[in-house]
Amino acid sequence: MNFLNALILVSLGIWAFFSSETPSITALIPVFAGIILITITPGFKKGNRVFAHLAVIITFVILLGLIKPLAGAIGRADNLGITRVLVMMITSTAAIIIFVKSFINARRGSR
Repeated sequence: MNFLNALILVSLGIWAFFSSETPSITALIPVFAGIILITITPGFKKGNRVFAHLAVIITFVILLGLIKPLAGAIGRADNLGITRVLVMMITSTAAIIIFVKSFINARRGSR
């Protein structure tokens, strides 16, 4: 799910940047976060807890950071922008839920 979320952040972030009439460098923040998430995916797939926790933190920060772009898209009545941001928020939320469940299962398994 992390990899899928990262791909969505990258692709929709690039789309948002290049489809904007007034592109802002801040539109690329999800892109950079997605690239970082893609880069650390192999580390936590191997069981490295540091990478797993880093992925959760990055994903959570991006989720919070997408609130303002969502509000902006709503304010502009930009349905496509709203959809893009909501998709990024939904996949980020799903990734966090899966991470938390994984942490809980790992904790239960170590007892």
